[in-house]
Amino acid sequence: MSGAAPLAIECRGVTKRFGTVLANDAVDLSVRRGSIHGVIGENGAGKSTLMAILHGFYPMDDGAILVGGRPVAIRDSADAIALGIEMVHQHFMLVEPFTVLENVMLGAEGGPLLAPGAAAARASLARLARDYGLAVDADARVADLPVGARQRVEILKALHRGAEVLILDEPTAVLTPQEADDLFRVLRALRDEGKAVILITHKLREVMAVTDRVSVMRGGRMVAHRDTAATSAAELGELMIGRRPAASRRPAPATRGAVMLGVEGLRAHDDAGIERLRGVSFDLYAGEILGIAGVAGNGQTELLETLSGMRAAASGTIRLRGQQLPPCDAAAMRGLGVAHVPEDRLRHGLVAPFEAQETAILGHQRDSRWRRALGLISRRAVGEHAQALMAAHDVRPPIPALRSSLFSGGNQQKLIMGRELDRAPDILLVGQPTRGVDIGGIEAIHARLRAWRDAGKAVLLVSVELDEILALSDRILVMFDGRLVGEVPAGADERQLGLLMAGAAA
Repeated sequence: MSGAAPLAIECRGVTKRFGTVLANDAVDLSVRRGSIHGVIGENGAGKSTLMAILHGFYPMDDGAILVGGRPVAIRDSADAIALGIEMVHQHFMLVEPFTVLENVMLGAEGGPLLAPGAAAARASLARLARDYGLAVDADARVADLPVGARQRVEILKALHRGAEVLILDEPTAVLTPQEADDLFRVLRALRDEGKAVILITHKLREVMAVTDRVSVMRGGRMVAHRDTAATSAAELGELMIGRRPAASRRPAPATRGAVMLGVEGLRAHDDAGIERLRGVSFDLYAGEILGIAGVAGNGQTELLETLSGMRAAASGTIRLRGQQLPPCDAAAMRGLGVAHVPEDRLRHGLVAPFEAQETAILGHQRDSRWRRALGLISRRAVGEHAQALMAAHDVRPPIPALRSSLFSGGNQQKLIMGRELDRAPDILLVGQPTRGVDIGGIEAIHARLRAWRDAGKAVLLVSVELDEILALSDRILVMFDGRLVGEVPAGADERQLGLLMAGAAA
């Protein structure tokens, strides 16, 4: 695949610094037309920074970029778009109150009169839907669309603008397996049409399944390039982290204690008033990890939000250590020893413009540890706390004053996990704990969850990753259409789980 096709885009010695942090260190990358090129590496390896430079979000400090064999200047995203470089970000850049059509037109209205541009965009959407199977209702409001459909809108927007190089940053981090399969079908179609696709991902199985060539970054440098057919997931994993990854292991049998959390007949609605929890009942014991498996959108999100106090229950009871709880908000639940690592870290886990040290105390800002006279927060105390937290959880770079938005998704996740564990909660509610996290980070997070279980704490784990559920859970409950449709033990057969998740056994 890497033979005769001309280069679509090339980086030569691209270097980028953020203060004292060298994010990209003389990086070289060549991507050919008609190929899917994977770029992999640990969180903080510099992948997203390099892609942001290619799309004009950051200026490079040194180096050169060539498009179609000629040097170009990419000063901003308008330059990148004019060169046919488009990017689908891990966290979508869509205006949620706008319709699909309005989002696709935004920035490419086609002139002062909107009607002709809207007609052209509508025709373009119909053609792209036909050519690539990317059907989305042009008049639907983006806020009402599921995650997979929102990603299709991002791709449609890029193709409508004439993308020849399409960059996707962790595109399957929020997708179900079925949606990921649909995405890969689209990417292969784009490749076969001669476009260049750059895929940023941590999932080595996806790299092996869909890419033609892969480049590996570590510590801001490009350390290897491989034709995918000539490498293996094991070799790529070792190149990513500089050592052989630890073997995945099943948990030892749990020593269960008392019921920590009891749920009976729980019902709840989503923001649109649709019932998402339909009489959910279960017990969570001390000294166990209880996994909740299921395809995204079957009530797992509402379950976590209701149990954590973010969403009011319509009916049903929640008992904590045997005592029935009155309606509680999130602050009250934290005070009762219930911590929550939310599924959507950007929306519910942090405030992107906040510094890391502010994120490190978010929700606990009234703690006496960082209060001084007159109730003011001691910046020094908060900074020292954040520094210790970042060291304990290997958050990179360990700079408390750096904005939260400048950390990679995996390092944001480690910071949030550290914050929630810092208060030593008895019950930990965890949603998608390793979404967008690299191999080394996954090992560390899984080890912490097991250690928490072994210390006699109770962990409720929600994940769409079957491998993760099977690797961590002592018991597994399966959700389908807002109900618990089955319970299986640790080490369950994937086929049995898959049938339950699809509702075939419901």
